[in-house]
Amino acid sequence: MSDTAIKVEGLAKLYKIGAPKSSSLRESIARKFSFLSRDKEEASSTDYWALQDVSFEIKRGEAVGIIGKNGAGKSTLLKILSRITEPTKGRIEINGRVASLLEVGTGFHPELSGRENVFLNGTILGMTRREIKAKFDEIVDFSGVEKFIDTPVKFYSSGMYVRLAFAVAAHLEPEILIIDEVLAVGDAEFQKKCLGKMSEVAGQGRTVIFVSHDMQAVSRLVSSCVYLKQGVIVAKGEKNKMINKYLEDINPGKNELAYVDPILENKPKITAIKLETSKPGNFHVNADCLKVWVNISIPYRIKKTCITLQVKDNRGIACLDFSYFDTKLVCSDAGTYQLECVFPSFRLYMGRYTITAYFAEPPGGEFFQQIENVCPFEVVMYGATRGDWEWQPYTTIYTEEYNWYIAESSTILIPNTN
Repeated sequence: MSDTAIKVEGLAKLYKIGAPKSSSLRESIARKFSFLSRDKEEASSTDYWALQDVSFEIKRGEAVGIIGKNGAGKSTLLKILSRITEPTKGRIEINGRVASLLEVGTGFHPELSGRENVFLNGTILGMTRREIKAKFDEIVDFSGVEKFIDTPVKFYSSGMYVRLAFAVAAHLEPEILIIDEVLAVGDAEFQKKCLGKMSEVAGQGRTVIFVSHDMQAVSRLVSSCVYLKQGVIVAKGEKNKMINKYLEDINPGKNELAYVDPILENKPKITAIKLETSKPGNFHVNADCLKVWVNISIPYRIKKTCITLQVKDNRGIACLDFSYFDTKLVCSDAGTYQLECVFPSFRLYMGRYTITAYFAEPPGGEFFQQIENVCPFEVVMYGATRGDWEWQPYTTIYTEEYNWYIAESSTILIPNTN
């Protein structure tokens, strides 16, 4: 048996953008013989290559991520691999039974109940009724929709749809599991559960193809990535190298991490704040060096310069603050100044953050300025490990280096006084 699960050679997919659609046979015939309609069609339609000359190979038991910006061709590639649409050019070779989850309720019939759709999907995957029955209770328990399993799925919420659809796709033991970013529909707890199940599937030697914009999830699940840009493979290889390249390419601009307020007023103020993260594109790797610069303008002497920067997460919760107190009155005379703060190892936990700044004199003095939610950035932890456990979102807000040792003494630290 070949150790190749999927082989893609010269794959291409062409779409006609703007071509008019016929709603009846009469309209189709009329359009075919109408020069006027033909001219209109030629003028309004354009060729769009969603994929061009895509070639790669995936081995059995390999977990591969497909990454790229919106419009890169990721979903089109998965639809071709799932046999939902045909390629315009090229060929694919798939060895094994495929289960795919590309959108909410993929393969579900809205008039059928959840129970009936489980058996329908299993049959489509080539499972026998006995095999499906053996897995049924496990599928329902994982999905959490036991109460509604005999209700037609057209009455399900999007969350219930995706829970049951993923449970079916993951538990009916396909040799190849294809998952698009549909998991974004679920809540954080469900996403964590799904990623755990996909890790388990990959660990059982089955092949997983995973598309997501969440680089933390990609890093956790896969071993290698295919990086698509405008329908073309620009790179493929080890996951962390591909993720780094992707993050470098999506850099939104040099000024995204800077707040600038050049308007001069006759009062002390912060005129600029700039962050330097360890990766382009507003991304910072946990425990890497982070630098912050603050420019201030002081038109007249003040009692003392007191500046505090506060880091808030995307829920608005303050996670960290750091301050500058000019006890030597170096930055209290009239003039312009630049302050620099360096974190040798910035250990905020993974998540999205912004900066809020405060500028004032000492307590009891004048309050000059408050700047809310500027310099957005994201802390990532891909590549970071802690033994056999993976980092999970929202479990903490801070990490620190530490070491455990086996103590030589067997002394009980807290003796039993009962």
